[in-house]
Amino acid sequence: MNELQARTRGSVHVIGAGLLGASVGLGLRERGVDVTLEDLSPTTVALAADYGAGRVRTADDPAPALVVVATPPDVTADVVERALAEFPGSVVTDVASVKLAPFLELASRGIDLTNYVGSHPMAGRERGGAIMARADLFTARPWVVCRDHETPAEALALVEAVALDLGAVLIEMTPEEHDRSVGLVSHLPQVVSSLLAARLVPATEQAIGLAGAGLRDTTRIASSDPELWVQILGANREPVVELLDALAVDIAAFAEALRDPTRSGAKRRIADLLSAGNRGVERIPGKHGSSERFTTLTVLVDDRPGQIARLLTELGELGINMEDLRLEHSPGAQIGFAEIAVLPEVAERAIEGLAERGWRTL
Repeated sequence: MNELQARTRGSVHVIGAGLLGASVGLGLRERGVDVTLEDLSPTTVALAADYGAGRVRTADDPAPALVVVATPPDVTADVVERALAEFPGSVVTDVASVKLAPFLELASRGIDLTNYVGSHPMAGRERGGAIMARADLFTARPWVVCRDHETPAEALALVEAVALDLGAVLIEMTPEEHDRSVGLVSHLPQVVSSLLAARLVPATEQAIGLAGAGLRDTTRIASSDPELWVQILGANREPVVELLDALAVDIAAFAEALRDPTRSGAKRRIADLLSAGNRGVERIPGKHGSSERFTTLTVLVDDRPGQIARLLTELGELGINMEDLRLEHSPGAQIGFAEIAVLPEVAERAIEGLAERGWRTL
């Protein structure tokens, strides 16, 4: 996409050249937008510039149309305040994962927030830094924009233009709605995943060797940066504590029922809690924002070069659209498992077609 096709008008200045900031820069640069970069670390900003996320801002650069603050949550309010003072004619947004705390802090300082629009792209990776940045990081991901009745239409339009140029899906929320929502779908899963993974520390190597996809799925995000999450959870502590308290009640009820499953009603209590999990999973949006459920086929794949490419090619020849793919290796064996999600109505045809081509499915 060239500059004429970009919705974003004017230059964009990114403060904080880590994963999110550099990804914003990479995505906008692909669309011809002039992006300047700033970071407390000269090495970080130079690295982001080397990767093509923009150029290091100089004193001679004119004021940008938009400033994107992509700094850690504990300094977001300070950086937003400085950006508003340094660029009084520019719109300022931030991409912090909490929205209420920075807004309340800025309001308590008596700062004019007319040109400030809080936002949050629901995107990230397990590891941060400019080296992990991607131009397509925000593609098809929700981008929450928090406005109030004083937000000028042109300021809102500029923030929305950047989100749309980066391929995101716009959602409007109040800061309170945002923080409660991310507490449920992002912050609580992080805590649960980390605590579960912590149970692996004292485990024997023999036990760890039995790990399969279930453990990998539930602990994948446990490798996230603890320092960053201390900041995020501290800033959004009230919704997260409320959710943890509710989860603790469920865990206690489950443990009590499991303690004596022969007791009257115990099995039903266990089943009800597990069934509630089924209903919850069904509500998670799937491909293209749909909650449609898919059928998963497990295909045995020899651990040799080119086998996955061959599998995908032959699925295409069968006219099967693969909705999702997950790979797992079998410890100690020269074989792997490709878990392929397809629409239920084509599952049988996929199994038969793959079998005719020599593939084994489970």
